[in-house]
Amino acid sequence: MASLTSADLAAVPVFADLPPETINWLLAHGERREYAAEETVFNAGDQAEYMIAVLRGEMQFFALRNGNREPIFRVETGQISGVLPYSRLRVISGYGIATAPLVIYALHRDLFPELERTSPELTQRLVALMSDRARDEARGQERDDKLRALGKLSAGLAHELNNPAAAIARAAQALNDLAKAKPTQLLDLLQHCPNPDALKVLTLLATETTQSEKPMSALECADYEDDLADWLEEQGVADGYRLAAGLLEAGVTKDIVAPVAADLPKAALPSALAWLEGQLTTQRLIRDVQEAGNRISTLVASVKTYSHMDRATDRTPLDVHSGLESTLTMLGHQLRDKKIRLTRDFAPQLPLVRGQVSSLNQVWTNLLDNAIDAVQAGGEITVRTHLQSGFVRVAIIDNGSGIAPEVLTHIFEPFFTTKQAGSGSGLGLDIAQRIVRSHNGRLEVESVPGHTEFSVWLPALT
Repeated sequence: MASLTSADLAAVPVFADLPPETINWLLAHGERREYAAEETVFNAGDQAEYMIAVLRGEMQFFALRNGNREPIFRVETGQISGVLPYSRLRVISGYGIATAPLVIYALHRDLFPELERTSPELTQRLVALMSDRARDEARGQERDDKLRALGKLSAGLAHELNNPAAAIARAAQALNDLAKAKPTQLLDLLQHCPNPDALKVLTLLATETTQSEKPMSALECADYEDDLADWLEEQGVADGYRLAAGLLEAGVTKDIVAPVAADLPKAALPSALAWLEGQLTTQRLIRDVQEAGNRISTLVASVKTYSHMDRATDRTPLDVHSGLESTLTMLGHQLRDKKIRLTRDFAPQLPLVRGQVSSLNQVWTNLLDNAIDAVQAGGEITVRTHLQSGFVRVAIIDNGSGIAPEVLTHIFEPFFTTKQAGSGSGLGLDIAQRIVRSHNGRLEVESVPGHTEFSVWLPALT
């Protein structure tokens, strides 16, 4: 293997303009290593023992997430990687693969104290490089964390929108079928020429609200439906059971429809009662479409509030209840999927706070998402607000297993997580805490088995 030369180190910008004695020290204490293309340089779990500088070629780092190898970053000619002075890195978490014939310079971490004495200037450059690397990694992790949260919210929103959209599609198809049947029903009625007064009573029955204010039990509904279906078949209506369900859903029982039918010719009854059921069902379907459309409008409004799409990014007076409600709407699918009981304990006439909606909504999302993960299926989450000592306090409480004391002391540290690899970056609570602090507030946590409470304190506007 060829020995190291000063020309080799010249390819590394961090080593540029160093005194000759520093270069000579690096040459004397480091080693040159060569790797073929596709050869493994580092394995996950290896001890982080060396600072490396790429003299020629390039190396790709991968992470193993959920059984898949995902690219993280690339180290090219002239760049430095591995462990650096004052770094707390002890174990390599990814894989380093040479993507082309690779030559590196390697310096063991045990020599860092001597390096610092020999060249404080180079040590300072390497520490600055480590700071930049840590900052870039934090930004990348924060971006990934936001993307994961966005993915969860997008999936939930798609599910929320799918239900009313499907309801509208079903109602539209049913309305189409009813509309196609109308001409035949009208023709049948005209052929049997019922008198105008009887038709007037029939149309009034189709427009008046007949739904009983007292809800019926399932057993009562079945009894009424059987009674009505039997009566319809006695009147010569072939599909009596189908019509009975639609009439009864609109509140029309046998006792209501029988007096009206008595004034109609016997031959006109099938078409008249089919028309009545179709008209009542049409009205119900229109209400269903309106309700589904309103649901979609509410979801769109919640998205706008949640994402702060229609406002400036400056901090303005805001109502925390609005942000909490829009966040709960965005997370509604996750809550229902685990059958979580949600309790809103909102204080009336709560003062406004000054803040940025999108940032605070990120806080609510992180805290609620953690609470959802913490509780078992059928668990309970309480969102409570009140005014205390000049602060608006928002508490998010879950009845999960709690946070262990040894974990609780590290809960707000960046990159600290108890979730499985690939499930979280450990930045959610760190981000939440920084946002709350930037709003002159504080974020606290208390936890015992069966009761974990995160409290956000925000200065109230007077």
